Amino acid sequence: MAQIKGLSAYDRPPDPVRLCYKKYSKIALSEIDNDPRILDLQRIDPDQLPRGVTIAQHMSSQDLRLAFDDFVCGGHAVIQEHAPLTENIPVFAHESISGLLMIPALFPPTVQIELLSRLLHRDLPVPEHQTNLHLHYDVTYPEKAQDTGMPKSFFADDPTRTLQPKDPQVHRPLTIQSVLEKKLRWVTLGGQYDWTAKVYPSGIPPEFPPDIAKLLRAAFPQTDAQAAILNLYSAGDTLSVHRDVSEDCDVGLISVSFGCDGLFLASHDDGTGCEVIRLRSGDTVYMNGKSRFAWHGVPKILPSTCPSWLANWPSFEESVPGKPPGPYEMWKGWMSGKRINLNVRQMRSTPSPENQTQQV
Repeated sequence: MAQIKGLSAYDRPPDPVRLCYKKYSKIALSEIDNDPRILDLQRIDPDQLPRGVTIAQHMSSQDLRLAFDDFVCGGHAVIQEHAPLTENIPVFAHESISGLLMIPALFPPTVQIELLSRLLHRDLPVPEHQTNLHLHYDVTYPEKAQDTGMPKSFFADDPTRTLQPKDPQVHRPLTIQSVLEKKLRWVTLGGQYDWTAKVYPSGIPPEFPPDIAKLLRAAFPQTDAQAAILNLYSAGDTLSVHRDVSEDCDVGLISVSFGCDGLFLASHDDGTGCEVIRLRSGDTVYMNGKSRFAWHGVPKILPSTCPSWLANWPSFEESVPGKPPGPYEMWKGWMSGKRINLNVRQMRSTPSPENQTQQV
């Protein structure tokens, strides 16, 4: 297995990987469906696998159903009709990227909706969870809800309320509406990664949301969820090629996609080539073994590809004459233009106390 020691977050990606990223960042939307190099996980025929692709195993949705039901029923999920769970979900691998596992549609719609709701309504307003805005703005939070004592969702906040810049000569005030529409790019959960210094601060980190850690552990028991970056993309956004090498251990990374499709690039073991994977809502990638330190990035977001059952998030309510609008009514359709990615990692080789108990 590749070792994290000796790798630097400041290293430059190999030229073939950079050129591949550049090519697919400029690809026309009309060419994507017919590009033979793009692996579309939800369109792969298990009986006619693309070159280099194998089926590493199958995951039984029946084994995951209890975890899914426990997660959804413990919250306030919006139940949507959808196709039954696939009994045996294929887990794809690629001969040129050792340890990379690609799972199409692992999380069903109801789980995706509930995950998004907890991440963005509950976890985003927690002051310990830093965002890209904290570096330049004094981030203030919505008023607390009377029933829970927790801050209300930013989506239920006054959209005209403003965040003030730390340096008014450099940055302008931001309204909550502009924050949610475009300016919010990432949120950190658990261990608060310092993007400037490219390190995790010393000391005890904020607790990773235990219910989300429990859900992920059901699918990926090898990884103890200790830190995550929730990336928010709009059409035209990208994520440059990089490696995740700031953790203290080599345990696999979990990456879950929501909303619009995105092109995900991952380098081959030898760095002389790469694969481009079309990730749709619910698709999950597990980067283990050598792929744990593969160069990867997101060169393209595909607009207008969010599934219809998710497009109206966070508001699924129908307008009723004479009835006051729901708290998220103005944001109805927000997800139709977004891709969100939850990237989870284990920072240290010692599992969290809860996961340590699970392994005994």
